[in-house]
Amino acid sequence: MEEKQIKPELLKQQQIPQIIPAPRNFTLMVLGQVVSIMGSALLRFALSLFVLDQTGRADIFATLLAVSSIPLIAGPFGGAIADRFNRRNLMVIYDFTSSGIAFVLFFLLWRGNNSILLIGLIMTCLSFISAMYNPTVSASIPLLVAEQKIEKANGIVNAVQSLGSVLAPILGSLLYGYLPIDRLIFISFIAFFLSAVMELFIHIPFEKGTMEGNLAKVIINDLKEGFIYVRKEPFIYKSVLLAAALNMLVTPLLVVAVPAILRLVMNSSEAMYGLGNGLIGLAMVFGALTIGFFTKKLRFANVYLWLLGLSVLILPIMAAVLPIVLSTGNLWPFLILMSGAIPISMLISILSIFLISKVQRKTPNAQLGKVMAIIMAAAQCSLPLGQLLYGKLLDTFETQLFLPLLFITLLLVFVSLIAKVGFKNIVED
Repeated sequence: MEEKQIKPELLKQQQIPQIIPAPRNFTLMVLGQVVSIMGSALLRFALSLFVLDQTGRADIFATLLAVSSIPLIAGPFGGAIADRFNRRNLMVIYDFTSSGIAFVLFFLLWRGNNSILLIGLIMTCLSFISAMYNPTVSASIPLLVAEQKIEKANGIVNAVQSLGSVLAPILGSLLYGYLPIDRLIFISFIAFFLSAVMELFIHIPFEKGTMEGNLAKVIINDLKEGFIYVRKEPFIYKSVLLAAALNMLVTPLLVVAVPAILRLVMNSSEAMYGLGNGLIGLAMVFGALTIGFFTKKLRFANVYLWLLGLSVLILPIMAAVLPIVLSTGNLWPFLILMSGAIPISMLISILSIFLISKVQRKTPNAQLGKVMAIIMAAAQCSLPLGQLLYGKLLDTFETQLFLPLLFITLLLVFVSLIAKVGFKNIVED
């Protein structure tokens, strides 16, 4: 299938008339995201705490997260579909489907089926939908805001996602001790359903392209075209590799290691567990909302310094799990742990928005869904590996957790040195 090549500059000029009415549509999309992400974050929080309490084992918890993340490799297919179909309609379909899955889980838990295997299956289905959903949202942003506001728009969307990580643990920790797990799942069902209804009122510019052959053949050809485009653009494929490295080494630190340390090592209460996760999410929100300030200072050439900063911030987390610190009680280990985890969360948010915004600026709309999906898929493919790695390390070095954290720190230093060389010749906007 041949497609007429249009220069990105000309394509952006052609889109200018479509961007004018976008603020209202962007606001509606953000509101829908608020509700949907709150439901999703509450669901993940409730299930993660439920699994930890049911099993009491960090390795099972990490394995469940890793296995349920495998469908995220379907992201490129979601991106290819987002470039072929109306993105508003796709978001509506995905949220309605998520609400249906959440209702099924609610019904089964209500009937007393507490199988960990069942929970893993449900989380896997929701991960598949997320893999299709996320590139659709990311590819819609440049069509709903002016080019000079892309970083700010990405910051808002990222802040909304992080806000769910803040409010859901706080709300979840308050409700978890008073409401059965099935009631919390029902709240998530309502959230997904309301989000889908809100999205029905969004208008996203869409021009249906021609398709030669059946849909499967067209999608495969589109995917091939997307991978070729990514490979030809150095700043994109290097961004992909960096995103994968961060998701393998740093993200599991926040989603596996810190929760396991709080719950299993420090024996934190539901309130402290929720507070810790909430503060980490709040740091993501702060990073996202201040992206405009930091993007003036962040360049490809100095990304390695930010990575070195991340490695240094792991040291307080190492200190928090030392036996001498743990012997002081719960408060000091918690404060020391958060002194590292909070700024790490903030820096990860800033780096993610920086990379995504750069890619969105330079990618034509016809390729945007596929390119964003490839980046997300690469990052998400590395996430299960990181989760399994952390789970195994935490289980193996149960009484000496500072050792695996030191190992991760050294790996991150190595990645920063590679980034220094790899991004040295990248031309900025």
